Amino acid sequence: MLISIIGVIVVFSIMILSHEFGHFWMAKKMGVKVEVFSFGFGPKIKSFKRGGTEYVLSLIPFGGYVKMAGDELSGKLEGKNWEFYSKPIYKRFNIIVAGSLVNYILGFLLFSFVLMLGSPVPTARIGGVLEGYPAEKAGIKAGDIIMSIEGKSVKYWEDVLDAIRDRKEGDIRVTIDRNGEKRIFSVKGRSEDAKDILGKPFKKTMIGIAPSDEVVFVKYGFFKAIAMGADTVWKITIITYQAIWGMIIGAVSVKAVAGPIGIFAMTGRAASMGLVYLLHISALISVSLAIFNLLPFPILDGGHILFLLIEKLKGKPVSRRAQEIAQNIAFALLIAFVLFVSWNDILNLPKWFK
Repeated sequence: MLISIIGVIVVFSIMILSHEFGHFWMAKKMGVKVEVFSFGFGPKIKSFKRGGTEYVLSLIPFGGYVKMAGDELSGKLEGKNWEFYSKPIYKRFNIIVAGSLVNYILGFLLFSFVLMLGSPVPTARIGGVLEGYPAEKAGIKAGDIIMSIEGKSVKYWEDVLDAIRDRKEGDIRVTIDRNGEKRIFSVKGRSEDAKDILGKPFKKTMIGIAPSDEVVFVKYGFFKAIAMGADTVWKITIITYQAIWGMIIGAVSVKAVAGPIGIFAMTGRAASMGLVYLLHISALISVSLAIFNLLPFPILDGGHILFLLIEKLKGKPVSRRAQEIAQNIAFALLIAFVLFVSWNDILNLPKWFK
Protein backbone atom coordinates (compact mmCIF):
# COMPACT_ATOMS: atom_id res chain seq x y z
CA MET A 1 0.00 0.00 0.00
CA LEU A 2 2.82 2.41 0.90
CA ILE A 3 4.52 1.76 -2.47
CA SER A 4 1.24 2.47 -4.24
CA ILE A 5 0.73 5.77 -2.39
CA ILE A 6 4.31 6.89 -3.05
CA GLY A 7 3.92 5.88 -6.70
CA VAL A 8 0.76 7.98 -7.07
CA ILE A 9 2.40 11.05 -5.49
CA VAL A 10 5.56 10.75 -7.59
CA VAL A 11 3.70 10.18 -10.88
CA PHE A 12 1.26 13.06 -10.49
CA SER A 13 3.92 15.42 -9.16
CA ILE A 14 6.12 14.74 -12.19
CA MET A 15 3.23 15.06 -14.65
CA ILE A 16 1.95 18.34 -13.21
CA LEU A 17 5.43 19.78 -12.67
CA SER A 18 6.45 18.95 -16.23
CA HIS A 19 3.33 20.77 -17.46
CA GLU A 20 4.14 23.82 -15.35
CA PHE A 21 7.78 23.67 -16.44
CA GLY A 22 6.58 24.00 -20.04
CA HIS A 23 4.78 27.24 -19.16
CA PHE A 24 7.79 28.42 -17.13
CA TRP A 25 10.38 27.71 -19.83
CA MET A 26 8.34 29.27 -22.64
CA ALA A 27 7.45 32.33 -20.54
CA LYS A 28 11.16 32.93 -20.00
CA LYS A 29 11.80 32.49 -23.74
CA MET A 30 9.00 34.94 -24.60
CA GLY A 31 10.31 37.59 -22.20
CA VAL A 32 7.63 37.25 -19.52
CA LYS A 33 8.75 37.62 -15.93
CA VAL A 34 8.07 34.48 -13.89
CA GLU A 35 7.58 35.57 -10.29
CA VAL A 36 7.18 32.13 -8.67
CA PHE A 37 7.88 28.52 -9.66
CA SER A 38 6.71 26.24 -6.87
CA PHE A 39 7.19 22.53 -6.29
CA GLY A 40 4.12 21.55 -4.31
CA PHE A 41 1.38 23.60 -2.69
CA GLY A 42 0.69 25.12 0.70
CA PRO A 43 3.09 26.76 3.16
CA LYS A 44 6.67 27.36 2.05
CA ILE A 45 9.35 25.07 3.42
CA LYS A 46 12.27 26.62 1.60
CA SER A 47 12.79 29.12 -1.20
CA PHE A 48 15.49 30.99 -3.06
CA LYS A 49 15.51 33.66 -5.75
CA ARG A 50 17.41 33.55 -9.03
CA GLY A 51 16.96 35.48 -12.26
CA GLY A 52 13.97 37.36 -10.89
CA THR A 53 12.11 34.12 -10.08
CA GLU A 54 11.40 32.76 -6.60
CA TYR A 55 11.82 28.98 -6.55
CA VAL A 56 9.71 27.47 -3.78
CA LEU A 57 9.53 24.09 -2.07
CA SER A 58 6.07 23.83 -0.50
CA LEU A 59 4.67 21.55 2.19
CA ILE A 60 2.31 19.46 0.05
CA PRO A 61 4.49 17.61 -2.51
CA PHE A 62 1.78 17.19 -5.11
CA GLY A 63 2.37 19.00 -8.39
CA GLY A 64 3.24 22.68 -8.45
CA TYR A 65 2.43 25.99 -10.08
CA VAL A 66 3.89 28.95 -11.98
CA LYS A 67 3.04 32.59 -11.26
CA MET A 68 3.79 34.97 -14.14
CA ALA A 69 3.76 38.76 -13.92
CA GLY A 70 0.43 40.19 -15.05
CA ASP A 71 -1.31 36.86 -15.68
CA GLU A 72 -4.15 37.27 -13.16
CA LEU A 73 -7.42 38.71 -14.41
CA SER A 74 -8.12 40.31 -11.04
CA GLY A 75 -4.62 41.72 -10.68
CA LYS A 76 -3.48 45.20 -11.61
CA LEU A 77 -1.47 45.61 -14.81
CA GLU A 78 1.48 47.97 -14.58
CA GLY A 79 2.00 48.26 -18.33
CA LYS A 80 5.45 46.70 -18.17
CA ASN A 81 6.73 44.80 -21.22
CA TRP A 82 7.52 41.73 -19.11
CA GLU A 83 3.86 41.18 -18.16
CA PHE A 84 1.97 38.28 -19.72
CA TYR A 85 -0.90 40.40 -21.12
CA SER A 86 1.53 42.91 -22.61
CA LYS A 87 2.83 40.31 -25.06
CA PRO A 88 1.47 39.79 -28.60
CA ILE A 89 -0.98 36.97 -29.25
CA TYR A 90 1.55 34.52 -30.71
CA LYS A 91 3.81 34.79 -27.64
CA ARG A 92 0.91 34.25 -25.24
CA PHE A 93 -0.22 31.31 -27.37
CA ASN A 94 3.26 29.76 -27.18
CA ILE A 95 3.30 30.12 -23.39
CA ILE A 96 -0.18 28.63 -22.98
CA VAL A 97 0.34 25.64 -25.27
CA ALA A 98 3.86 24.84 -23.97
CA GLY A 99 2.56 23.02 -20.88
CA SER A 100 0.55 20.51 -22.88
CA LEU A 101 3.35 20.19 -25.44
CA VAL A 102 5.75 19.07 -22.69
CA ASN A 103 3.17 16.53 -21.47
CA TYR A 104 2.80 15.20 -25.01
CA ILE A 105 6.58 14.88 -25.39
CA LEU A 106 6.94 13.19 -21.99
CA GLY A 107 4.12 10.76 -22.78
CA PHE A 108 5.68 9.93 -26.15
CA LEU A 109 9.11 9.33 -24.56
CA LEU A 110 7.64 7.13 -21.82
CA PHE A 111 5.58 5.04 -24.25
CA SER A 112 8.64 4.59 -26.47
CA PHE A 113 10.82 3.65 -23.49
CA VAL A 114 8.28 1.07 -22.27
CA LEU A 115 8.17 -0.48 -25.75
CA MET A 116 11.96 -0.77 -25.74
CA LEU A 117 12.02 -2.04 -22.16
CA GLY A 118 9.32 -4.63 -22.78
CA SER A 119 5.62 -3.83 -23.06
CA PRO A 120 3.04 -6.22 -21.50
CA VAL A 121 0.92 -7.81 -24.23
CA PRO A 122 -1.98 -10.25 -23.56
CA THR A 123 -1.35 -13.70 -25.02
CA ALA A 124 -3.76 -15.71 -27.16
CA ARG A 125 -4.83 -17.83 -24.17
CA ILE A 126 -8.59 -17.85 -23.59
CA GLY A 127 -9.61 -16.70 -20.13
CA GLY A 128 -13.34 -17.22 -20.43
CA VAL A 129 -16.03 -18.49 -22.79
CA LEU A 130 -19.41 -16.76 -22.83
CA GLU A 131 -22.39 -19.01 -22.21
CA GLY A 132 -24.58 -19.59 -25.24
CA TYR A 133 -22.10 -18.11 -27.71
CA PRO A 134 -20.62 -19.97 -30.73
CA ALA A 135 -17.28 -20.77 -29.05
CA GLU A 136 -18.99 -22.62 -26.19
CA LYS A 137 -21.25 -24.52 -28.59
CA ALA A 138 -18.21 -25.57 -30.63
CA GLY A 139 -16.45 -26.97 -27.54
CA ILE A 140 -13.79 -24.33 -26.94
CA LYS A 141 -12.85 -23.96 -23.26
CA ALA A 142 -11.14 -21.48 -20.95
CA GLY A 143 -7.41 -22.17 -20.85
CA ASP A 144 -7.20 -23.10 -24.54
CA ILE A 145 -4.47 -21.31 -26.47
CA ILE A 146 -5.46 -20.09 -29.94
CA MET A 147 -2.76 -21.00 -32.46
CA SER A 148 -4.39 -19.83 -35.68
CA ILE A 149 -7.66 -18.57 -37.16
CA GLU A 150 -8.51 -19.58 -40.72
CA GLY A 151 -4.93 -20.80 -41.10
CA LYS A 152 -3.48 -17.43 -40.09
CA SER A 153 -1.10 -17.75 -37.14
CA VAL A 154 -1.92 -15.67 -34.06
CA LYS A 155 0.37 -14.95 -31.14
CA TYR A 156 -1.28 -12.21 -29.12
CA TRP A 157 -4.88 -11.40 -28.20
CA GLU A 158 -4.89 -8.40 -30.50
CA ASP A 159 -4.12 -10.79 -33.38
CA VAL A 160 -7.14 -12.87 -32.35
CA LEU A 161 -9.45 -9.84 -32.34
CA ASP A 162 -8.15 -8.65 -35.71
CA ALA A 163 -8.65 -12.08 -37.29
CA ILE A 164 -12.22 -12.43 -36.00
CA ARG A 165 -13.08 -8.82 -36.85
CA ASP A 166 -12.05 -9.40 -40.45
CA ARG A 167 -14.53 -12.28 -40.77
CA LYS A 168 -18.21 -11.93 -41.59
CA GLU A 169 -20.95 -14.34 -40.56
CA GLY A 170 -20.16 -17.96 -41.29
CA ASP A 171 -17.87 -20.74 -40.11
CA ILE A 172 -14.49 -19.74 -38.70
CA ARG A 173 -11.76 -22.39 -38.43
CA VAL A 174 -10.01 -22.01 -35.07
CA THR A 175 -6.93 -24.07 -34.22
CA ILE A 176 -6.15 -24.32 -30.51
CA ASP A 177 -3.60 -25.90 -28.20
CA ARG A 178 -5.26 -27.73 -25.29
CA ASN A 179 -2.72 -29.08 -22.84
CA GLY A 180 -0.22 -29.71 -25.63
CA GLU A 181 -2.77 -31.30 -27.94
CA LYS A 182 -3.64 -29.58 -31.22
CA ARG A 183 -7.37 -29.33 -31.96
CA ILE A 184 -9.36 -27.68 -34.74
CA PHE A 185 -12.84 -26.26 -34.22
CA SER A 186 -15.37 -24.85 -36.65
CA VAL A 187 -17.03 -21.87 -34.99
CA LYS A 188 -19.97 -20.05 -36.54
CA GLY A 189 -19.37 -16.31 -36.14
CA ARG A 190 -22.23 -14.28 -34.75
CA SER A 191 -22.90 -10.82 -36.18
CA GLU A 192 -24.19 -8.35 -33.61
CA ASP A 193 -25.31 -4.75 -33.78
CA ALA A 194 -22.98 -2.30 -32.09
CA LYS A 195 -22.21 1.40 -31.98
CA ASP A 196 -18.85 3.08 -32.24
CA ILE A 197 -17.65 5.77 -29.85
CA LEU A 198 -19.52 8.43 -31.86
CA GLY A 199 -22.77 6.49 -31.75
CA LYS A 200 -22.58 5.30 -35.37
CA PRO A 201 -24.06 1.79 -35.78
CA PHE A 202 -22.00 -1.04 -37.24
CA LYS A 203 -21.92 -4.85 -37.32
CA LYS A 204 -19.30 -6.78 -35.37
CA THR A 205 -18.47 -10.48 -35.50
CA MET A 206 -18.24 -12.31 -32.17
CA ILE A 207 -17.62 -15.89 -31.09
CA GLY A 208 -17.84 -15.28 -27.33
CA ILE A 209 -14.33 -15.52 -25.90
CA ALA A 210 -12.44 -13.34 -23.42
CA PRO A 211 -8.69 -13.03 -22.78
CA SER A 212 -6.88 -14.40 -19.75
CA ASP A 213 -4.64 -12.36 -17.45
CA GLU A 214 -1.56 -13.97 -19.01
CA VAL A 215 0.84 -11.51 -20.64
CA VAL A 216 4.25 -11.61 -22.27
CA PHE A 217 6.69 -8.72 -22.36
CA VAL A 218 7.52 -7.78 -25.94
CA LYS A 219 10.59 -5.66 -26.66
CA TYR A 220 10.96 -3.51 -29.76
CA GLY A 221 13.99 -1.93 -31.38
CA PHE A 222 14.70 1.79 -31.03
CA PHE A 223 13.18 3.03 -34.30
CA LYS A 224 10.19 0.67 -34.10
CA ALA A 225 9.52 1.77 -30.51
CA ILE A 226 9.76 5.46 -31.47
CA ALA A 227 7.28 4.97 -34.32
CA MET A 228 4.90 2.96 -32.14
CA GLY A 229 5.20 5.50 -29.32
CA ALA A 230 4.18 8.33 -31.64
CA ASP A 231 1.33 6.23 -33.06
CA THR A 232 0.10 5.42 -29.54
CA VAL A 233 0.01 9.11 -28.56
CA TRP A 234 -1.87 9.96 -31.77
CA LYS A 235 -4.45 7.19 -31.28
CA ILE A 236 -5.04 8.13 -27.63
CA THR A 237 -5.62 11.75 -28.66
CA ILE A 238 -8.12 10.85 -31.39
CA ILE A 239 -9.99 8.30 -29.26
CA THR A 240 -10.17 10.67 -26.29
CA TYR A 241 -11.61 13.55 -28.31
CA GLN A 242 -14.05 11.13 -29.96
CA ALA A 243 -15.11 9.92 -26.50
CA ILE A 244 -15.61 13.50 -25.31
CA TRP A 245 -17.78 14.24 -28.35
CA GLY A 246 -19.59 10.97 -27.73
CA MET A 247 -20.46 12.15 -24.21
CA ILE A 248 -21.69 15.48 -25.56
CA ILE A 249 -24.09 13.78 -28.02
CA GLY A 250 -25.07 11.09 -25.50
CA ALA A 251 -23.43 8.13 -27.26
CA VAL A 252 -20.99 7.55 -24.38
CA SER A 253 -22.02 7.45 -20.73
CA VAL A 254 -20.30 9.88 -18.38
CA LYS A 255 -20.12 6.94 -15.97
CA ALA A 256 -17.41 5.50 -18.21
CA VAL A 257 -15.09 8.36 -17.20
CA ALA A 258 -12.61 7.76 -14.39
CA GLY A 259 -12.32 10.65 -11.95
CA PRO A 260 -9.48 11.59 -9.60
CA ILE A 261 -10.14 8.70 -7.19
CA GLY A 262 -10.28 6.20 -10.04
CA ILE A 263 -7.09 7.51 -11.63
CA PHE A 264 -5.29 7.42 -8.26
CA ALA A 265 -6.52 3.87 -7.68
CA MET A 266 -5.36 2.67 -11.11
CA THR A 267 -2.00 4.40 -10.69
CA GLY A 268 -1.51 2.84 -7.26
CA ARG A 269 -2.37 -0.58 -8.63
CA ALA A 270 0.10 -0.11 -11.49
CA ALA A 271 2.82 0.90 -9.01
CA SER A 272 2.27 -2.32 -7.07
CA MET A 273 2.51 -4.39 -10.29
CA GLY A 274 5.97 -3.17 -11.29
CA LEU A 275 7.98 -0.47 -13.03
CA VAL A 276 6.79 -1.20 -16.58
CA TYR A 277 3.12 -0.89 -15.59
CA LEU A 278 3.83 2.32 -13.65
CA LEU A 279 5.69 3.86 -16.59
CA HIS A 280 2.89 2.85 -18.96
CA ILE A 281 0.14 4.47 -16.92
CA SER A 282 2.40 7.51 -16.34
CA ALA A 283 2.64 7.93 -20.11
CA LEU A 284 -1.14 7.62 -20.42
CA ILE A 285 -1.72 10.19 -17.66
CA SER A 286 0.77 12.61 -19.23
CA VAL A 287 -0.95 12.47 -22.63
CA SER A 288 -4.39 12.66 -21.01
CA LEU A 289 -3.33 15.74 -19.04
CA ALA A 290 -2.26 17.41 -22.29
CA ILE A 291 -5.54 16.52 -24.00
CA PHE A 292 -7.66 17.68 -21.06
CA ASN A 293 -5.84 21.00 -20.75
CA LEU A 294 -6.31 21.78 -24.45
CA LEU A 295 -10.10 21.52 -24.27
CA PRO A 296 -11.67 24.90 -25.21
CA PHE A 297 -13.08 25.35 -21.71
CA PRO A 298 -12.50 28.50 -19.62
CA ILE A 299 -9.95 28.00 -16.77
CA LEU A 300 -8.14 25.40 -18.91
CA ASP A 301 -5.31 26.20 -21.32
CA GLY A 302 -7.66 25.51 -24.22
CA GLY A 303 -10.03 28.15 -22.87
CA HIS A 304 -7.23 30.73 -22.85
CA ILE A 305 -6.42 29.75 -26.44
CA LEU A 306 -10.10 30.29 -27.32
CA PHE A 307 -9.94 33.79 -25.85
CA LEU A 308 -6.82 34.46 -27.93
CA LEU A 309 -8.66 33.30 -31.07
CA ILE A 310 -11.56 35.66 -30.30
CA GLU A 311 -9.05 38.46 -29.71
CA LYS A 312 -7.43 37.73 -33.07
CA LEU A 313 -10.77 37.76 -34.89
CA LYS A 314 -12.14 40.87 -33.13
CA GLY A 315 -8.90 42.79 -33.16
CA LYS A 316 -9.13 43.46 -29.44
CA PRO A 317 -8.93 41.27 -26.31
CA VAL A 318 -11.95 39.81 -24.55
CA SER A 319 -12.64 42.03 -21.55
CA ARG A 320 -11.07 40.88 -18.31
CA ARG A 321 -14.51 40.99 -16.67
CA ALA A 322 -16.02 38.69 -19.33
CA GLN A 323 -13.11 36.27 -18.95
CA GLU A 324 -13.49 36.30 -15.18
CA ILE A 325 -17.23 35.54 -15.36
CA ALA A 326 -16.66 32.73 -17.89
CA GLN A 327 -13.94 31.21 -15.72
CA ASN A 328 -16.07 31.35 -12.56
CA ILE A 329 -18.94 29.57 -14.32
CA ALA A 330 -16.54 27.03 -15.82
CA PHE A 331 -14.96 26.41 -12.43
CA ALA A 332 -18.36 25.67 -10.87
CA LEU A 333 -19.24 23.28 -13.71
CA LEU A 334 -15.87 21.55 -13.44
CA ILE A 335 -16.26 21.05 -9.68
CA ALA A 336 -19.74 19.57 -10.24
CA PHE A 337 -18.36 17.22 -12.90
CA VAL A 338 -15.44 16.14 -10.68
CA LEU A 339 -17.82 15.41 -7.79
CA PHE A 340 -20.04 13.33 -10.08
CA VAL A 341 -17.22 11.20 -11.51
CA SER A 342 -15.64 10.90 -8.04
CA TRP A 343 -18.87 9.39 -6.72
CA ASN A 344 -18.83 7.00 -9.65
CA ASP A 345 -15.19 6.18 -8.76
CA ILE A 346 -16.21 5.27 -5.21
CA LEU A 347 -18.85 2.88 -6.55
CA ASN A 348 -16.19 1.27 -8.78
CA LEU A 349 -13.48 0.91 -6.11
CA PRO A 350 -14.22 -2.81 -5.50
CA LYS A 351 -13.64 -3.47 -9.22
CA TRP A 352 -10.22 -1.77 -9.20
CA PHE A 353 -8.99 -3.46 -6.03
CA LYS A 354 -10.32 -6.96 -6.56
